[in-house]
Amino acid sequence: MLLSESTQYIKRIKILKEQIPSYSKYPFDLPIVQALDELPLHPQVTYLIGENGMGKSTLIEAIAIAYGFNPEGGSLNFNFSTYDSHSPLEQYLRLIKGVHKPRDGFFLRAESYYNVASNIEELDLDPTAGPKVINQFGGVSLHEQSHGESFFATFLNRFRGQGIYLLDEPEAALSPLRQLSMLSRMHELVEQDSQFIIATHSPLLMAYPHSTIYEFSEDGIKESTLEDTNHYLLFKQFFDDKERLLHHLFV
Repeated sequence: MLLSESTQYIKRIKILKEQIPSYSKYPFDLPIVQALDELPLHPQVTYLIGENGMGKSTLIEAIAIAYGFNPEGGSLNFNFSTYDSHSPLEQYLRLIKGVHKPRDGFFLRAESYYNVASNIEELDLDPTAGPKVINQFGGVSLHEQSHGESFFATFLNRFRGQGIYLLDEPEAALSPLRQLSMLSRMHELVEQDSQFIIATHSPLLMAYPHSTIYEFSEDGIKESTLEDTNHYLLFKQFFDDKERLLHHLFV
């Protein structure tokens, strides 16, 4: 059963612009913050895309914190801090939620996933803590797998369905084949009443059909199709005429 506009977990994101003290300081000087007032979310999958520096990761971090996730990632039960570096944007963000609550959730961000894996190992050192946390991730230490293998183990084992899943550049650890496998796993979870919000640069991951793509630029925000995104067009230009593009790059 797919989530709909009446059953999705997060319906919209609203920036409380009247409370922002100044647009000259980070994170309020980011193009994504300045362009955004209110953002409707797709019931199944919403993509946030754009060039580096637009503020995609900052926004998805703020959404995660506002929802109750740990800034460095993990499930709603994770509560650790390796380095306090998150922005205060969540204080100026309002999540318009639906009446239905998810049974599962996870915030996965590529840059701090090592810290999540380390925290799991620390939790499992406590003999009085009950079942080992790593069992939820497939039973094999995430540090004993490659970065991509540990990411994919999380998708396969820890994401249980009926959940809200926030992913920040998950393609950073995944090969193209694994990215296609991730699309397949996403589809399974979407069919199990799950909602995704994903910041990505990957045209492969953007290909999920039941989705909305928001493309951010210095000119603002626009809803786009995969084939109209700058990411897709650049890849297509490269593979359609690789020699010509390389010639212009190297002269």
